[in-house]
Amino acid sequence: MENNRNNTFLTGPILGPLVRFALPLMLSLLLQAFYGGADLAVVGWFSPTASVSAVATGSQVMQIITVVVTGLTMGVTVRLGKAIGAGDPEDAGRTVCGQIRLFAGMALGLTAVMLLAAPAAARLMNVPAEAFDETVRYVRICSSGIVFITAYNGISGVFRGVGNSRSPFLFVFIACLVNVGLDILFVGGFGMAASGAALATILAQAVSVAFSLGYLRRHPLPFPVRAMWGQGSRAIRGILRIGAPIALQDCLTNLSFLIITSIVNGLGVVASAGVGVAEKLFVFLSIVPMAFMSALSTFVAQNMGAGNKHRADRSLLLAQGISLCCGLVMFLATFFAGGALASLFSQDPAVVASCAEYLRACSPEYLLISLTFCFLGYFNGREHTTFVMAQGLLSSFLVRIPLSYALSRLPGAGVFQIGLAVPVSALLSLGLCLGYFFLLRRRDRHGPEGWYKKG
Repeated sequence: MENNRNNTFLTGPILGPLVRFALPLMLSLLLQAFYGGADLAVVGWFSPTASVSAVATGSQVMQIITVVVTGLTMGVTVRLGKAIGAGDPEDAGRTVCGQIRLFAGMALGLTAVMLLAAPAAARLMNVPAEAFDETVRYVRICSSGIVFITAYNGISGVFRGVGNSRSPFLFVFIACLVNVGLDILFVGGFGMAASGAALATILAQAVSVAFSLGYLRRHPLPFPVRAMWGQGSRAIRGILRIGAPIALQDCLTNLSFLIITSIVNGLGVVASAGVGVAEKLFVFLSIVPMAFMSALSTFVAQNMGAGNKHRADRSLLLAQGISLCCGLVMFLATFFAGGALASLFSQDPAVVASCAEYLRACSPEYLLISLTFCFLGYFNGREHTTFVMAQGLLSSFLVRIPLSYALSRLPGAGVFQIGLAVPVSALLSLGLCLGYFFLLRRRDRHGPEGWYKKG
């Protein structure tokens, strides 16, 4: 393993290494957003509104699977980062072996469940009748590629854990190129609508995984893996301890989005498509804080492993400063130019107007998450993932869902009224994160990291 003295995460200036690590993550997220957005955009250009609704709703169902995988991957990233910061290559190898075992079983189980549960999921989502069959087909086709979702995220999480964010960017770049080309071929050329978009997605993921495995053969990891294979099961508990709360929180948070989508679907196919487009735009517009959340998880984990707590704290403040500046731009864009943003994904004037209305209601969220997501990355790096889970569940299930439902029952309520619940729940999350951060600072003054129980 590389000597810690040569690790720029652990010594020297903070801002430069942090930004250099975050930039490929931002580009990866941009490509991932483009990857998912391409399906919706191409279907919007070549297919009817019912197909747009099917892709928008079906992709949200599949997002639950993705966030479970990425949540557990965070457990791998943090555990690896801490092992590298502590100079323990054997623990790093055990972590990778444990991940392979855990993810292989999970991929098989999730595939079987989703293939069987697709119709039930569509009914629970209150999918409009004209989009129901297409939604079920979209979910089933995408579910057949779950093994590629787990493999891609697992490999990328390992690279991020060792401080390499460029390789995951390369993997998603390959996937994005293939996906866009196949979208145009299947949807625009063959007229396959939502089914074509789903097929393009899983084929692109398969190509990306094949490329990443070849890349690993040419660029081996800087610690032994095969030698630790027999001890991999020992690391599974550590991965689950860190990653399971994040996976559960992300899963239930996305489930809350599905519940809200179900509420919106009751307003008709136009509202369903409009909010679906807004949710796709969120992935683009929140790239900077999401990238810093991931970057801080690794940066903080390595520094906590090396005993550099002050350096970990300083990285949080620097990341929040940059993220807040970008959040202000996103707030202005969604408040004043939501229609222009929506037109990138739909040519239907009614869908564009519905999306713009929803974005205007949600716009303050982009200011709030610019700080909150950085806090969450910091807490992940310090292994306080139980708190990360708790704040997410409280904001979603105590505020966003009941408030969305209550607002939807008001006379004449539309997507704007329902969207107001978004910044309110984001404000609660930020308040909880601020309170917990200052609680940790007070506890840190009374003893080392082990003085209190970690999440």
